[in-house]
Amino acid sequence: MKLSRQSSVGVLQRLGLALLALPALAFANADVEKNIANSKNWATQAGDMFNQRYSKLNQINKNNVGKMQVAWTFSTGVLRGHEGSPLVIDGTMYLHTPFPNKVFALDLDTQKIKWKYEPKQDPAVIPQMCCDTVNRGLAYAEGKVILQQADSMLVALDAKTGKVIWQTKNGDPKLGAVNTNAPHVFKDKVITGISGGEWGVRGFIAAYNLSDGKLAWKGYSVGPDAEMLIDPEKTMTWTDGQMKPVGKDSSLKTWQGDQWKIGGGTTWGWYSYDKATNLMYYGTGNPSTWNPSQRPGDNKWSMTIFARDLDTGVAKWVYQMTPFDEWDFDGINEMILADIDVKGKPTKALVHFDRNGFAYTMDRVTGALLVAEKYDPVVNWATHVDMKTGRPQVVSKYSTAQNGPDVNTKGICPAALGTKDQQPASFDPETKLFYVPTNHVCMDYEPFKVEYTAGQPYVGATLSMYPAPGSHGGMGNYITWNAGTGKIVQSKAEKFSVWSGSLNTAGGLSCYGTLEGYLKCVDKNDIKKELFKFKTPSGIIGNVFTYEHKGKQYMGVFSGIGGWAGIGMAAGLEKDQDGLGAVGGYRELSQYTELGGSLTVFALPN
Repeated sequence: MKLSRQSSVGVLQRLGLALLALPALAFANADVEKNIANSKNWATQAGDMFNQRYSKLNQINKNNVGKMQVAWTFSTGVLRGHEGSPLVIDGTMYLHTPFPNKVFALDLDTQKIKWKYEPKQDPAVIPQMCCDTVNRGLAYAEGKVILQQADSMLVALDAKTGKVIWQTKNGDPKLGAVNTNAPHVFKDKVITGISGGEWGVRGFIAAYNLSDGKLAWKGYSVGPDAEMLIDPEKTMTWTDGQMKPVGKDSSLKTWQGDQWKIGGGTTWGWYSYDKATNLMYYGTGNPSTWNPSQRPGDNKWSMTIFARDLDTGVAKWVYQMTPFDEWDFDGINEMILADIDVKGKPTKALVHFDRNGFAYTMDRVTGALLVAEKYDPVVNWATHVDMKTGRPQVVSKYSTAQNGPDVNTKGICPAALGTKDQQPASFDPETKLFYVPTNHVCMDYEPFKVEYTAGQPYVGATLSMYPAPGSHGGMGNYITWNAGTGKIVQSKAEKFSVWSGSLNTAGGLSCYGTLEGYLKCVDKNDIKKELFKFKTPSGIIGNVFTYEHKGKQYMGVFSGIGGWAGIGMAAGLEKDQDGLGAVGGYRELSQYTELGGSLTVFALPN
């Protein structure tokens, strides 16, 4: 639905509110729910719609994981970074690769390839991808395998044959609007986002019909209310210690002129869904450009947690984590939904570990801010989050806007890639703790003036990255986090950033990969107790997953160095400040691993 600005708000109020007034249909996609309920499957990227990344399987457990061996491997035939994980549905595994985004269906009895799909994409899309040619995986529902290609084509494949059922174009790669995210299926919708904040792409979230691929609704991150599917009177935000309506033109008022049209707020992360509220949750990315002096204002609603009605797309509540971002603290990390005690009170919570170094606990129904605390002690750009206003209290010394263009602001923690980037954390319903792979990296940041040219990089900052000074000397920590109190419970130091998604199991394990290439499993009650360690063929930026086939539990992970942290190796970059500062920061990686692209699957010996 496209509305003129003049009529949009009124129409939205008349029609959108009428839709909101309808009782929420408390159904998720029944097929996806069925597949998730069978713990032998790994039916979604996070194992469920809450993004908890927890498995009930316990054949591999803390008493025997030390005996785990490689069961089989599979080369994807593609180098570059391998993020995400395969899916397993009823005896078939579906794998994806980075660009050119090949998809394989494997028979788990024999590991034989049942079918392969390789889209024909213009290689010109590769230089339009800011931080490696990664892809974060597939979705599956009702006999369809859903692929979000780099060139922005959203494709539904027949799960039995690999043939295309429908496809639709989600963006224009010539303008930098590419895709790296995994699509998600909630109810009868396929949800996808867009990448390209470093190209000045205006971010949005889009819902397509699972049945035919037609657009159901599209909500932008910034701009006029109607195009954002924001209701000025009903969309709420945290204000003066309570939830209040955002008011008219809440985004437009916070941008100078038409800067919002190239204002970023892209949506390349993970999405979650609660059928009880019929709300889907996600975060928006950095405002464009990285030079804050060119876009004065809060730049709403970049850097924001959105809760949208799944049927209409209308935003129920929003919360901006980093108003007027000055450091590229992209807000796209996953929202984990969990029912936990918050300050002693049972709460339907949303927990988010943001790039800016603060972990947020929200009431996922109302959007109220409950907890906001640092999850790495070295975070220094803000002293704390004011719990009444919800705003971080910025330290002037680390303000790149205050220091101005062409001034190198040094010693900012965390670095632009955040205390955590896209690598998903897990939640364990037994320990009630969150298991978080983190970066322990700081930076120097020098903004400079940049002109916008359609289809060209629009960054406007030079960065250098390095391990957090005065700390353990490494660039990563694996931590457990109490989201009810906002405190680190345990922290395990790692030499490099932990760029792999974690997995917790009923077997008492918490497992993750390292950039050097190790798959590690630790005791989830004492994460400093390492129970298993194996060096895979390349660095790991994929997410650990598990499944059961014919009575045997397996655990697997992609290896294939790349992503932002490994962009130097993946793309052959040499200068320290290339890769937006990551090349110099992670230069030592080449002493520990090489390029690759493979899946390693483990099991206990017979």
